[in-house]
Amino acid sequence: MHSEEPDPADAHDAPPVPPTAGVSFVMPVLNERDYLARAVQTVLAQEVDGPRELVLALGPSTDGTSELARDLAAADERIVLVDNPRADIPVGLNAAISASRYPTVIRVDAHSELDPGYARDALATLERTGAANVGGIMHAEGRTPFQRAVARAYNSPVGLGGGAYHSGGAESEAESAYLGVMRRSVLDEVGGFDESIRRGEDWELNLRIRQAGYRVWFDPALSVTYWPRESWTRLVRQFFATGTWRAELVRRFGRRNSIRFFAPPALLVLVVLALVLAVLQLTGVVHGLLSIALSVLYLPLIAYVLLVLAVALSRSGGGDTLRDKVWTAAVLPTMHLAWGAGFLAGIVRGAGETVDTSRLGGRNTPLP
Repeated sequence: MHSEEPDPADAHDAPPVPPTAGVSFVMPVLNERDYLARAVQTVLAQEVDGPRELVLALGPSTDGTSELARDLAAADERIVLVDNPRADIPVGLNAAISASRYPTVIRVDAHSELDPGYARDALATLERTGAANVGGIMHAEGRTPFQRAVARAYNSPVGLGGGAYHSGGAESEAESAYLGVMRRSVLDEVGGFDESIRRGEDWELNLRIRQAGYRVWFDPALSVTYWPRESWTRLVRQFFATGTWRAELVRRFGRRNSIRFFAPPALLVLVVLALVLAVLQLTGVVHGLLSIALSVLYLPLIAYVLLVLAVALSRSGGGDTLRDKVWTAAVLPTMHLAWGAGFLAGIVRGAGETVDTSRLGGRNTPLP
């Protein structure tokens, strides 16, 4: 495990780029027919002074996404297509970056939508701060009660641990950047995305950028609309894979990982211990003063349940129907426990060939 941490005081500016030099948007795509056209539309509508292009890295979709992408590319010469037969995100990103032409690379997602001024403002932040990578806030939204509940969880500090790009905060240097508006020269210098890391690749790339002496910057004025998973099973698969790969990053990089990443596995262990204790108490194996003393184990779980209910019943984040609130109360522990289970599995055996299968298997089927 590595232990040294980059000193922000030693950071230097990334090589400057003229604002009219052009930008390359790169987007890995897999089974995104319901979202791709809108995502592409918001990219091509960006208000930038120089030329722009959008490079789509096409995975082996089964829902007609690749056919749609080819139609979009045929209608607009600014869209470039590359193949990503392995469907791995970092492989697709590196392929798209290699096929791109311009000195600033903007990562986008098929589940994201950009405001027209996003790229212009991000370029201004890069120039103003001298950073090598700039990111803003992931603002999740939903169309169905379930997706709105997931969005509320994403936007809440309780849901994903209070990272700046989820919950906001002051403009400052950052550990990582959501999606990322990056100087190509720095990407080339550090070697691009690590293709052995299938989840958490942004965090690891930004670690190398900071190790190389550059700044990563968070600007809360930048905001990207993100559409989360549409079904419970896809959410579980996504968060299990994410937890597994975070454990792999802990195995590789040790205490550089934030302490908040250990909260979901701790919650899962606490739930299991509480269930075992409950069985022992109900069967009389544990009784008397010992049972009373051990019952303190339930207190943090009661506090957690109350916290989940408080988020579910709050009016923040949109979606005030009873169904929205019920789904929120179900989604939060689903995310935490799936993430925690993946983390524990990853700590024990590593991530190996674990992939996020939540985009596989054809068109998405939203819950009612």
